[in-house]
Amino acid sequence: MGKSKAELVIDNATEVVTCVSTADDSLGRIEHGVVAVANGRILATGTRSAVEQQTDLSGAEVVNAEGKIVAPGFVDCHTHLVFGRSRVKEYALKMTHSVADIEARGLKTGIPASIEMTREATEEELFSGAMDRLKRMLHYGTTTIESKSGYGISWPDEFKMLRVNQRLDQAQPMEVVSTFLGAHDFPPEIDRDDPRQRAAYIRELTEEMIPRVAEENLAEFCDIYCDVGYYTAEESATVLKGGMKHGLAPRIHTDAYANIGGCSLAAELPAISADHLNYPTPEEMHCMANAGVVGVVLPALDFAVAHPDPFKARPMLEAGMTLALGTNLNPGNWTESMQLVMQLACRNHGMSPEEAMLAATTGAAKAIQREQQIGCLAQDYKADIQIWDLPSFEDIIYRIGNNAVWMVIKNGNIVVRKPIS
Repeated sequence: MGKSKAELVIDNATEVVTCVSTADDSLGRIEHGVVAVANGRILATGTRSAVEQQTDLSGAEVVNAEGKIVAPGFVDCHTHLVFGRSRVKEYALKMTHSVADIEARGLKTGIPASIEMTREATEEELFSGAMDRLKRMLHYGTTTIESKSGYGISWPDEFKMLRVNQRLDQAQPMEVVSTFLGAHDFPPEIDRDDPRQRAAYIRELTEEMIPRVAEENLAEFCDIYCDVGYYTAEESATVLKGGMKHGLAPRIHTDAYANIGGCSLAAELPAISADHLNYPTPEEMHCMANAGVVGVVLPALDFAVAHPDPFKARPMLEAGMTLALGTNLNPGNWTESMQLVMQLACRNHGMSPEEAMLAATTGAAKAIQREQQIGCLAQDYKADIQIWDLPSFEDIIYRIGNNAVWMVIKNGNIVVRKPIS
């Protein structure tokens, strides 16, 4: 049997960061590495001599990565990509004013403000705004992104957001993974303090919305916000089990501002991921680790809201949890760069550069059930690759606010050739 013939070869890199852990190196780094690609997949990685033994490189397009670092494309596993207008005025006022002061000026804040803005927007307006954000995120090295609904909180508006997710996935190179988050909040038109009205909306979610989402193949995941002021752990169990009944894998926002049992629920189900995680107990960390629940942590969110108790990565890692990073891009935390998220994870939350890199790639891939397809540079994985114009891997967290991306390759195709100016 002859050698596989490469269509694209990345050659002469200072270092290839495969994110395939070895006994000696958690990132599986290869000095002066080569990556061979064909049919949108990785054929081989290694030194040139090792790759040549496995692969026919003659006639392939060659990318000379001299002086550069090659790495997997980022996987952004937690975003609210689709939304109406920005909340820039609210954000700017929060630098010096309380929420009460801002609302006294007649300005809505938080999720209710985004619900109103998203309901007012047309599908075309939502699509255009999200496309604009996606283009920049691609230039920052992200090749796969998860996108939640959750600013509609009514079937017509949730459907509108999920339809936009479908269109986005088809309209540009990045893969867009859709999540139904109809339980991001309660509808503003009901009294959330009335148990009967809460129960009625939960029935609407489980008996009407979720079945339609599944029937029309609008999402892979069902998510919920389990925290003080939102959904209780009991309500969250009802909604997530309703999603599971219809084939939607469970994910959960929890412990962002208080521990009300969301992490225990995540371990019990088990959920694919538990996201935010500012207040899990040591016991809950071990339970989630044993259940295989990925902990999705959001450094940019903690920074944007000046969180009083930022998440702590070290105890979760020591408990054996797989951690993943997400931008949590949303109108209250407009963050498009996973490079910046890594920098914040290291400086503010005690992660090493290696831990942050794995969380932005392999860990994040696991959080969207794609760990066998993306997140590392290994044979038969999708050829989702970024090349950084940096002298060393560690420079990715050292050059704060810099966009290091020189090239992005998605499914074996070059889609970015230089960083956004």
